[in-house]
Amino acid sequence: MRKVAIFGASGQLGTELSRVFSQRGAEVLRLPRTSVDITDAAQVERALVPFDPDLVINSAAYNMVDVAEKEPQAAYAVNALAVRNIALVCRQLDAQMVHYSTDYVFDGTADRPYTEDDKPHPLGAYGVSKLAGEFYAQAYLDNALVIRTSGVFGPGGLATARGNFIETMLRLAGGGQTIRVVQDHIASPAYAPALAERTAQLLDRRASGLFHIGGGVAITWFDFARLIFEGAGLKPELRPTTEREYRTPARRPRYSVLSNSKMEGAGVEPMPRIEDAIRDYLTARAK
Repeated sequence: MRKVAIFGASGQLGTELSRVFSQRGAEVLRLPRTSVDITDAAQVERALVPFDPDLVINSAAYNMVDVAEKEPQAAYAVNALAVRNIALVCRQLDAQMVHYSTDYVFDGTADRPYTEDDKPHPLGAYGVSKLAGEFYAQAYLDNALVIRTSGVFGPGGLATARGNFIETMLRLAGGGQTIRVVQDHIASPAYAPALAERTAQLLDRRASGLFHIGGGVAITWFDFARLIFEGAGLKPELRPTTEREYRTPARRPRYSVLSNSKMEGAGVEPMPRIEDAIRDYLTARAK
């Protein structure tokens, strides 16, 4: 029986990874944020060594993009140095590691989906810390699988403190006010259950190295919000805005769509249509 340890197991993605690998017959050790401080190397070692996993998945992250500008050391500790802690124990145990990174390692100046061969150029502390995490995983392990993804949303967000974009939109719709969403930023939001399943499929194919798994479609955040409200049968007052009107402490890439061509070329099935992902999310939410 395969033994899989999952850091960040109570998050949106970690919840789905736990489900997918359990359904595949693995013995899963769930390691939520509250149980292990991954910035503490000794705690990481104590959590993993007795279990002796074949596979360690790190879906934990510091993802407060704007706050990271005020506390870059905290972002770097979780997104970079903690990855080093996990990678060192994986090397000790001869376990493969899966680590998740982000589309924010790019600057958004491309006019087509980013591939794994494109040169990263992060715009802020969050992106820098995530890129450093990629380097640590690949520096210490020959077979690490690093997966960049974008705008993750899944039913697990219902149970997390910060939720996700869908939950934010539905909460705002319930407030009765005008909702303004940027229409000059384009991404490829990924559905967490599908992301977890594609991760397992890559591992089935003994993949390692760097892969992109975005949502499979280029969409503005404004259009994403519009699809959410259409799917939920809601008609709030939705208005487009721009980066210039909606200033944030952190700079964000205006275009951060990820190309899934390498993933699909490895024989992994494409990500679902975003309309289908929203429908599945709302169905799961209703239950």
